[in-house]
Order: sequence, then structure tokens, then C-alpha cells
Amino acid sequence: MREHDPLIRMANQIAANFVTMGEAEAAAATAEHITLFWDPGMKASLLEAAPGLSPTAAEAVERLREALTRKNADTP
Repeated sequence: MREHDPLIRMANQIAANFVTMGEAEAAAATAEHITLFWDPGMKASLLEAAPGLSPTAAEAVERLREALTRKNADTP
């Protein structure tokens, strides 16, 4: 088992729970859930993982990455 497999599995499960919302809304809801409920170490590890993510979870990770980039750009 790879180091990130449990996080990938959890992200995919969260995304699957939101699938009825449509792709964009499900990705946004998944990203929000991860932001609110995952600890910083889990989030950092997930940002390193890509293979195995569902399309919705991958979009959520991209949204998290973009939010982190914006946050870092705003910090002096």
C-alpha cells in the first residue's frame, strides 16, 4: 500500500457522497469538507497525491491547491 492510499480513498469517498450535486458543485463541496475537517498534515499529504483520485476529488485537490497559492500570495 502506498503512503497516500488512505487519503486518496477518503477523498474519493467524500467526492462520491456529493456526486448528485453535479461535477463542479461536488468538487467545491469536497474541497470545503477537506478544508474544514482534515488536519493540515492530511491536507499537505493529499496535495502531493494525484494518481488514483477520482475526477471530482482531483478537481477538489486542484481547488485546494489554488486556495493555498492565493493565501500564500496574500501573505507578506
